[in-house]
Amino acid sequence: MTGSTHAAPVSPPRASAEVSYENLRHNYSVARAHGELMAVLKAGAYGHGLEAIACFLEQLPADQAPTFLGVASVIEARRLAKAGVSTRIYLLGPTCPFEREEIVYHRWTPSVSNLEEARDFDRLVQSHGGDPLPVHITVDTGMGRGGFLPEQLIEQISELDELPHLSIEGLGSHLPSADEDEDFTKAQFARYDALIEALGPDRFRYLHLSNSAGLLGYHSRYTNLYRPGLMCYGISPLPAHQSSLRPALTLKSRVSLVRSLPAGHGISYGRQTVLQKDTLVATVGIGYGDGYPRELSMTGASVLIRGKRCPLLGRVTMDQIMVDVSQIPDCTSGDEVELFGENILVSEIAQLAGGIPWSILTGITPRVTRVYL
Repeated sequence: MTGSTHAAPVSPPRASAEVSYENLRHNYSVARAHGELMAVLKAGAYGHGLEAIACFLEQLPADQAPTFLGVASVIEARRLAKAGVSTRIYLLGPTCPFEREEIVYHRWTPSVSNLEEARDFDRLVQSHGGDPLPVHITVDTGMGRGGFLPEQLIEQISELDELPHLSIEGLGSHLPSADEDEDFTKAQFARYDALIEALGPDRFRYLHLSNSAGLLGYHSRYTNLYRPGLMCYGISPLPAHQSSLRPALTLKSRVSLVRSLPAGHGISYGRQTVLQKDTLVATVGIGYGDGYPRELSMTGASVLIRGKRCPLLGRVTMDQIMVDVSQIPDCTSGDEVELFGENILVSEIAQLAGGIPWSILTGITPRVTRVYL
């Protein structure tokens, strides 16, 4: 009201992503039982909130806290630095020449994919002065995205060792299909172990190959650092291991409207759904503009209201969805709706949408409020 002395009211969020620190702590303890960790925080900590998750991890006891925080770009590294994070920041992929001076200045840890990149870092460290910069070598054992080929690394390792301003402390590789192709992944582990034996197992302080699926389902004779991502957020890429994890994020919304609609009435764009009987329909304040996948339309997906699964009706729209709440006759505006979380796994949603859990989690848009419990 104009001229009112009362504070303006602030509505609670219509759509929220609730993140459970307790579940995160549990998942990290499961991963930490295998050895030292590089917590993968790229893409906003898989949609959970980059700074919030990094600061939470720094508060864990020493025997649980990660040794590195893995990010995809200097933009993410810069955000962590501005948040005051003291855990070592690791750049997971190759870097562009224009990014390297900032990396050297902050002494973030880069992964090096070829001699040219290594020599450029060596030159920059020399120009800035100070101690040699710790770096990790990336070897391509099958991913095809970056790194030395194993035979190239064997040939060029002496040239890398001669760069005086770099301290080569780690050797890493990546698994392209640990959740899909067991035979290839076992062969990849064997190639990685054979390379370490050829170079000398004591040459590197950190040896890392395993993502979440690699950690849960496979074993290397030499790795001592693990890079869990998805499993730390409570979703297993290998379904057999899901029972040991707890989903950390629950996507929620609210019922905004409940109406009785007659048989023959169409629902949503395109009228692909026409009601076969009189139906109690709830409108829910979330849509693909929030990251709830449009691909779920007409798939048999459901949401949870008052502990009951309610089928999705018609197409997912940008800001709203409609669901059948006929089994909840007293459903009312304001009722809480769970889209996915501990009761409906994001992996189920991903399968119905023809996608993957990673893309669903990282696709939650900024207008969804993150709430930390």
